[in-house]
Amino acid sequence: MTHYPDLSALSVALRQSAPSGPLALILIEDEIEIESTIKHHLDLGFSQIIACGDGNIALPTGLDGQIDRVDCDVSSPDALATLVNTLMPAMIGRWVYYGYNAEYLFYPFSKDRSAVEMLGFVTEERRNIVASYVVDLYARDLGTHPNGVSTDDAYFDKSGYYALARQDIAGETLDRQLDVFGGLRWRFEEHIAQTRRRIDRVSLFKAKQGLLMSTDRLFNDPEYNTIACPWHHSLTAAVASFRTAKALRRNPGSRQSIDSFHWRQSEKFNWQAQQLLDLGLLEPGQWF
Repeated sequence: MTHYPDLSALSVALRQSAPSGPLALILIEDEIEIESTIKHHLDLGFSQIIACGDGNIALPTGLDGQIDRVDCDVSSPDALATLVNTLMPAMIGRWVYYGYNAEYLFYPFSKDRSAVEMLGFVTEERRNIVASYVVDLYARDLGTHPNGVSTDDAYFDKSGYYALARQDIAGETLDRQLDVFGGLRWRFEEHIAQTRRRIDRVSLFKAKQGLLMSTDRLFNDPEYNTIACPWHHSLTAAVASFRTAKALRRNPGSRQSIDSFHWRQSEKFNWQAQQLLDLGLLEPGQWF
């Protein structure tokens, strides 16, 4: 494992190495489910995984040699945009995934097909991004799992998702762009800042010269924010995430107000992309 002291050092190293397959940036916010997160993305076939976060957070020793890490602040509201934009010039031409610990990427047929295969198809479709949605995971029993996290007893909302056409500052509808809502951020929206309620995310994108991410996770190239190409439905992905559950359990106000995340529309998560496909939370597009 190579340990970089800051983003500048990592950027230099990325520039010096030839692009070789998709890169995964995993932002480490705490010590919860770090190993399962990294192993999940290793199994998907990412050729390089970089753990980004506080250097004092220990990584599982069994991952030595399989990942790199970089010391950086991931706690501020603009940390993600700073990370992506700082590294962007060094990642040009590479497919990049970003996510947090206790978040797991799923795409159609991901049980049997690698991320390299999936991104090869997307490239053939002349797409430079894979639109995705965050599917909130949560433990059913918060007494047993007070931080809201349990990979063995994970549930998610099987309904309650909706989308609104995204508009620009002048109120004009943007082409093929949607603001998507649902999950814990919808059901417990009184505890979630309005700017953080969207669950749409461009989790996979092809880095290019001049591309920048804003603090609301949108890009300065409008095509990178679209849900599909102009001529047909495009493949989409999902990020199964305990992040909102963790935040609601960590915040004193919501922790006292919420004694369970489970409701009549909860379904046990079986950790298979097919379950998300069956519920319409993934779109295979033209990929079969």
